[in-house]
Amino acid sequence: MKTIKPIKDTSLPPQETPVLREISSVPAIGQVISVRAAKAHLSALLELVAGGQEVTITSDGEPKAVLSRVGQRGGRKVFTGTWAHLKKMPPWRGGPTAEEIIREDRDGRGW
Repeated sequence: MKTIKPIKDTSLPPQETPVLREISSVPAIGQVISVRAAKAHLSALLELVAGGQEVTITSDGEPKAVLSRVGQRGGRKVFTGTWAHLKKMPPWRGGPTAEEIIREDRDGRGW
């Protein structure tokens, strides 16, 4: 049984996908597309983003969201603020504890 191989015609110019006509380039932002165009051409837009390009979606000319490839952006920053803050605090040198202060306040209010 013979297998049929598709013939690729390279003499014709490559077809431009409709989403590429809707995308514009803005100097400070990068590639931009409106919400309406993004909704109309979502599949083609996802293919473009999967290829590694980053696209900003705008509404009324304002950037609203950025589409980027999964895993392209860096990971989330680990919150270390508590330990850094506690290291700067002076050591406890005696006096009433927080529990004692709260109990005294409650007793003073008649709770």
